[in-house]
Parts: sequence; structure tokens; C-alpha cells
Amino acid sequence: MSRVSYHPTPAFKLSTDFSRRWGTTLGVWGVGAGIAALFVLSVTPLVKREFLTKVPVLGNHYEDKIPASDKPF
Repeated sequence: MSRVSYHPTPAFKLSTDFSRRWGTTLGVWGVGAGIAALFVLSVTPLVKREFLTKVPVLGNHYEDKIPASDKPF
């Protein structure tokens, strides 16, 4: 009498090819979404003060030179 052995098949198998293909795609979309979020939020004072002025390349470009009397908030 032979024994029947059942093994579950995974519904979602991660392979090297799968990871490479989707990792690249998700990386490109993630970088694009990050740049878009920075572009949209760059007008807020919090993002200017806490992030954009601390980036060495962009620090001088985003220096706030507007007098306090001309700022709406």
C-alpha cells in the first residue's frame, strides 16, 4: 500500500526574477511619487524649513528671503 502525500502549493511565490522585475518597477514609482510629493509640498513653510534647507545642494536655493510682513501665515 502506498502513502499519498499532500504538499500545499504557495499562492504567491517570490523568485529572483519576480523580485528583480517588480522591485525595479516599484522603486521607479516610489522615487517618482517622492519627487511629486516634495514638489507639491515645497510651498509649505514646514517642508521648506525642515527638509529643503537641510539638503546641501538645495539649501541656498530655498533660503527664505521674504520679509515677515509679506508672508500670509
